[in-house]
Amino acid sequence: MAPDGSVYVVDYGNNRIQKFTSEGVFINKWDTDLFPNNIAIAYYGSVYVLTKQIEKFTSEGVFISQLGTLGPFDNQTDWPDAITVASDGSVYVADTSNARIQRFTSDGMLISKWSTCCSLQPELDSPVGDHPTGIAVAPDGSFYVADQKYHRIQKFSVEQ
Repeated sequence: MAPDGSVYVVDYGNNRIQKFTSEGVFINKWDTDLFPNNIAIAYYGSVYVLTKQIEKFTSEGVFISQLGTLGPFDNQTDWPDAITVASDGSVYVADTSNARIQRFTSDGMLISKWSTCCSLQPELDSPVGDHPTGIAVAPDGSFYVADQKYHRIQKFSVEQ
């Protein structure tokens, strides 16, 4: 749900996002790049959609930008599973296929990353897990990661 009460629905099979009022009245729909699987709404209204990468839209569905590119390196994602936006505007992504969490500015600049994907990035040896599939940010800035492979949820601080 958006700060204005709007409800956004990811329509995976039709490659689109639908927007409704809180009462369920249809407002708008727009197409996405390829098979959207998750969405996050920033407090300032931007809509972040996960496909094989990260797409940023206005609340009306106008494409703004793509955050990063496709791949395993810095500022890249590969079929991420979860996304959330913190109160400071930071965008957190569970980049599942790359076995890491990435934190971006609202404009898509990489701030930090956490990973155990040693074969791709050996300098990133941390306890995030090999299959992060969910992420949430708390009001204090800490964040929680669901790790499907190890059947756990972990709490991290932004300083990590």
